[in-house]
Amino acid sequence: MENELVALSRQLVEVVERVNRAVVSVEARRRFSSSGVHWRPGVVVTAEHTIRRAEEIAVGLPDGRSVTATLSGRDPGTDLAVLKIDAQDLPVTVAAAAPSEAEPVFQPGQLALTVGRSPDTGVTATMGIISSVSGAWRSWRGGRIDRFVRLDLAAYPGTSGSAVVDAAGRVLGIATAGLSRISSVAIPATTVDRVVNDLLSKGHVARGYLGVGLHPVSLPDHLMKQAGISESSGLIVLSVENEGPAARAGILVGDILLALGGKPLGDTDDVQAALDAESVGKTLELLLVRGGETRKLAVTVGERAWRAA
Repeated sequence: MENELVALSRQLVEVVERVNRAVVSVEARRRFSSSGVHWRPGVVVTAEHTIRRAEEIAVGLPDGRSVTATLSGRDPGTDLAVLKIDAQDLPVTVAAAAPSEAEPVFQPGQLALTVGRSPDTGVTATMGIISSVSGAWRSWRGGRIDRFVRLDLAAYPGTSGSAVVDAAGRVLGIATAGLSRISSVAIPATTVDRVVNDLLSKGHVARGYLGVGLHPVSLPDHLMKQAGISESSGLIVLSVENEGPAARAGILVGDILLALGGKPLGDTDDVQAALDAESVGKTLELLLVRGGETRKLAVTVGERAWRAA
């Protein structure tokens, strides 16, 4: 009768072997490859920061063959990129994501694996735990990610783009070292699905912008009372982009922004939160302070120009 450690070892091997059929290697930068997951038929998802060229991208399959991939779209904000491959007769199994967004599939202390692939050594696996979990967040690149999931496991150069897997072999998301300087994080499957839909349909993820440079400043009590707000800080305008949405709305350097669309602006993160894809093209009311007096302006949110790397 085998002991519990041997049984656990066998189970982990079985999980890796099963998920391995959905994992590929991606060669789109010098020196190091990355991993990718066959998320949908003919669609490979990988970490955007590992894509350093838009052409001559090689994808290594589980049977050892290499095929050329086409870059369909990339989103630096969530560090996701979508590649298209010819899936006909390819021995690749589409990843089975976790059941639903509502289920608590991420829990601190939960066992987690990353399963990736290297063109040199084949399938790769690391094991650790989910160290912390919190709600929706915005990356330093401005992308909206449904949950913050920090991974406590070894991060090798080819780990980014790997499948994050639970002990039952369900693919919970995509691993990346490109969104945190402290540790690897998991991009949840719900976020991956949303971004993949945008990238396949438009080639990029729409994000709103105002065209201003901002910095938080403290507000005196009389301005808070005059504006009817409880926030003790606002955002002073340091620069205004020529012909940008803010310039067209009449925003000036030195203005202090207090609220956008009825939502207080105490930090630059509040602006990013207000400028999601749904805000593009909408006209929002902007409350600001100019010359010691509050006033309101109407600003039409623009779409941030997307540039291929």
